[in-house]
Amino acid sequence: MSNNRKKMTLTLASVLAASLALSACGSSNGNASGGSASPSASGGGSPAKGESVELNWYTIGTPQKDVDKVMQEVSKYTKDKIGVTVKMTMIDWGDYNQKMQVLTASGTPMDIMFTASWAFDYVQNARKGAFKPIDDLLKKEGAGIVSTLDPAFLEGSKVDGHNYGIPAYKELPSQEVWRFNKQILDADKLDISNIRSLESLEPLLKAVKEKNPDVMPFQVDKNYGPYVPYDYLIEKFPLAVKLDDNSYKVVNVLETPEMKQALQTMHKYYTAGYIPTEAATTESSSDAMVTGKWFVDKATTQPFADNLWSTSAGYPIVSTPLSDALIYNWSVMGSMQAISANSKHPEKAMEFLNLLNTDPVLRNMVDSGIEGTHYKKIDDTHMENLPESKNYDMPTFSLGNVMLTYLNPGDPENKWDEFKKYNAAGKPAVLLGFNFDMSKVSNEIAAINNAKEAYWAPLMTGTVDPDKYLPKAIDKLKAAGLDKVMAEAQAQLDAWKAANNK
Repeated sequence: MSNNRKKMTLTLASVLAASLALSACGSSNGNASGGSASPSASGGGSPAKGESVELNWYTIGTPQKDVDKVMQEVSKYTKDKIGVTVKMTMIDWGDYNQKMQVLTASGTPMDIMFTASWAFDYVQNARKGAFKPIDDLLKKEGAGIVSTLDPAFLEGSKVDGHNYGIPAYKELPSQEVWRFNKQILDADKLDISNIRSLESLEPLLKAVKEKNPDVMPFQVDKNYGPYVPYDYLIEKFPLAVKLDDNSYKVVNVLETPEMKQALQTMHKYYTAGYIPTEAATTESSSDAMVTGKWFVDKATTQPFADNLWSTSAGYPIVSTPLSDALIYNWSVMGSMQAISANSKHPEKAMEFLNLLNTDPVLRNMVDSGIEGTHYKKIDDTHMENLPESKNYDMPTFSLGNVMLTYLNPGDPENKWDEFKKYNAAGKPAVLLGFNFDMSKVSNEIAAINNAKEAYWAPLMTGTVDPDKYLPKAIDKLKAAGLDKVMAEAQAQLDAWKAANNK
């Protein structure tokens, strides 16, 4: 996999968010103890002159062959700079939630750990006391982070008024797009200038199916969900507030006219053969991306995303907006590093995170490996992979300040300036800043997640007829306790609205 692919900062995050959020939110039995703790930087101490402390860093991603080799070089650099060495443990994507829960519960020595809205649930684990409050640490050891990050990241990732993690400095708003295989667009002379809604795709899907029998018109997998203008309280969970609803009414999105129409359209497309027959059970659409035998799919964008997608795929890809660019809780908290509540060296952990987010040498070493072994510099700002990069292919978005990373061949010099403009232009979604405390209804949420497992993917992918299956799904979710969860969510949201003069 090329570094061009691994620098797809949010696309991979979005795909994984969709597939992992269910287990992340369903397994948390949070209480408020973590949120009520007073911020403290207690514990640990500076090593004696000439000595160093080892930090244990747990992060997400397919374990890489050369991690220890790279961390040896990282440790040489950080030992000289701040008196620390680093041991990184990578845990594979699908195993991360469960293994981190076990490791945390067992008291395994950890200093730094990856967390997010979709992996080892940031808000719930902060409330459970898994992470150290870092307000005071940010003022001293993390001062560089505070001056570097867009303030919206630290403000938007507070839990009950306190910071428990360092968000990766990357794209802040989230915007969904229709993504098209330009080879087929050009060959079939199709126009996407007026494409926005799900329904507007129909003439193009019809034309592609007629002219290209070996191409899948609409590439969909089990993680797909139709876009509807609602802000979800929990990812992949049916409770939401409409984006333009100033009354903050919590609704079951499955009962909204927008979702009903979207599911009917998806079923129409499925029946017409525009969607893969196995969509509801397919884990990923990555194979189609490799073969190029697809026409359109749904993705989450960022500045210059078309360039990145095209470079990664090896053929041209273009996109057109499906939604507005809005800042959601989950986009602010999509990639974070937290300090373990049990860390013996919290100050040193924060010093390391501060260096990681402000020092280009360290950030690019962690991201791309050893210069001359895994990659080579083309010029002061651009790099390209060497063959050995196959042994050290890291998910860039998960490792800190993305805007310090080297550019890919062909990336414009102003790429990160454009990211900052994109972030500045993002508008807050309706629930930005509200974090649902699930502790009082954790049993119901677990039951609902179990109940919806049989219905969610088949409905969302159009595999089943919503006229028949949507009422069944709604009944099952209500029987599992959805109304109780909705009432609790509404009560919390009303209190938050009043407290924040919304």
